[in-house]
Amino acid sequence: MFSEIRTERLLLRRLTEADRADVVRIQTDPRTNVHHPRPPDEEESDAKFDSWLDDWATHGFGYLPVRALSGQVLGVGGLQLRVFGAEEVLNLYYRFLPEAWGRGYATEMAEAVIAWAEEAVPEYPVQISVSVTNQPSLNVAKRLGFATFAETLHEGAITRHFRRD
Repeated sequence: MFSEIRTERLLLRRLTEADRADVVRIQTDPRTNVHHPRPPDEEESDAKFDSWLDDWATHGFGYLPVRALSGQVLGVGGLQLRVFGAEEVLNLYYRFLPEAWGRGYATEMAEAVIAWAEEAVPEYPVQISVSVTNQPSLNVAKRLGFATFAETLHEGAITRHFRRD
């Protein structure tokens, strides 16, 4: 269902077992978890990675390694089918290495996968869920044209959920 996407600076392609070490390293890096109330350890990150591989096998899309065109893995991100309340949504997720922060990669990746989803699976709304303490990600949601849809508690922290109007 999902084929490779190339943006001006990024390569977005299917998650594979070969990506495990890079993704687990990003997921467990304490610097990438400053807004996470309970950062994942290696065991939890391995389990998440397995579930993300399952998503690809089941749905033909999911979270993916975000690579510079040079091949360097800068982060992980993409869309995952999830249930929010009683509704199925596409959850936009991303986590980048600190060395990649502030360069617009999250917005560039998000624009590409959202455009893909609007064409390939328009029956699901895209939702962005962000801790209210994570100002950079709140800014990305606004740059993407998303507006506040709801607020909930997640692991003891207030999370703001965004959708397009």
